[in-house]
Amino acid sequence: MARLLDGAGKLGWVLLKSVLRFVFMFLNNCAAIPSYCLYLLLLQPLRIWDSSTFWHIEGIMFKWLLAMVSSWGWIAGYTVTEWGDDVRPISEEEAMVIVNHQSTGDVCTLMMCLQDKGTVVRKMMWLMDHVFKYTNFGVVSLIHGDFFIRQGKAHRDKQLVYLKDHLDKYYHSRDRKWIVLFPEGGFLRKRRETSQLFAKKNSLPHLTHVTLPRLGATQIILKTLSAQQENGSVGGDAGTLNQTANKRKGLQWVIDVTIAYPKARPMDIQTWIFGYRPPTVTHVHYRMYPIKEVPVEAEALTDWLYKRFVEKEELLAHFYKTESFPPLEGKKEAVSRQMTLDPVWLCLIQSFAFASGYMWYSVLQYLYCCLF
Repeated sequence: MARLLDGAGKLGWVLLKSVLRFVFMFLNNCAAIPSYCLYLLLLQPLRIWDSSTFWHIEGIMFKWLLAMVSSWGWIAGYTVTEWGDDVRPISEEEAMVIVNHQSTGDVCTLMMCLQDKGTVVRKMMWLMDHVFKYTNFGVVSLIHGDFFIRQGKAHRDKQLVYLKDHLDKYYHSRDRKWIVLFPEGGFLRKRRETSQLFAKKNSLPHLTHVTLPRLGATQIILKTLSAQQENGSVGGDAGTLNQTANKRKGLQWVIDVTIAYPKARPMDIQTWIFGYRPPTVTHVHYRMYPIKEVPVEAEALTDWLYKRFVEKEELLAHFYKTESFPPLEGKKEAVSRQMTLDPVWLCLIQSFAFASGYMWYSVLQYLYCCLF
């Protein structure tokens, strides 16, 4: 009986905590997202007069919003440990980031672990599934200039044309530096069986912890954003002209990011919202490749991408067996780094968000009373 009461008490506490977290995040969204939109609406004259300053300010507020999402996981004890190459020294250089995709929590994990990487968060562009457009954060991503891509054969060719146009129009004009994409084209649990059947039919590696990546978006990004490369590949005409005009070097790096969850149990967005899972450490492995080592032509790029995802498979298999990633080539031991967030900074951002929300509510209420 005592054990039953103890279990009921723990369940009651989890439910109460989940409700309180949901209420806080609902209020957080109601205050922060409309404030972000209204501040940018107020700054539209600046966008016409000095576009670079406008997008600089927008980037700062975008980083704050992502920090708020990070704080939801942080206060629940969801943290990140980093392995592999240290990407901070190249945070001001242009890079394409390719990530394995297991669940909706992957995006939240990246939002957290990139917070301490200089100006990366405010100068990054995301490629994500179009369903994210209809979430609470969709309007923010639309304003920021992220690209929402539709999956499936029926949309594939048209979406790649839209992506090329989007990059030409927004990437350089808004001073973006990093572009993040998930080449697998969907969650692991949804694509694994199809990927394995395709691999078997075409004598490709059998993968369990990742799926075979798709070429389209990766190739478009490389061709559009890369300058002339030593291996003979050439960026798109519009992209090259934009780079020349802005004296940009184009993409300099491809950063291969592998996300691993303890016991292969991915963390989804519901977990971040309700916090019902015990404190969990998510592990993120980085590996950097100079852009001159990355081919652009379809066959060579496909082979290069497949090799990267075979490496991810090996990294994840090693992690799930040993709870650590293997050491880098030439190193005897693997070194991990605990990614930390400043709680004082997070409190200041949250306070500013709620204060802004109250201010805008008061302003709009006053205007409504004056008009009606």
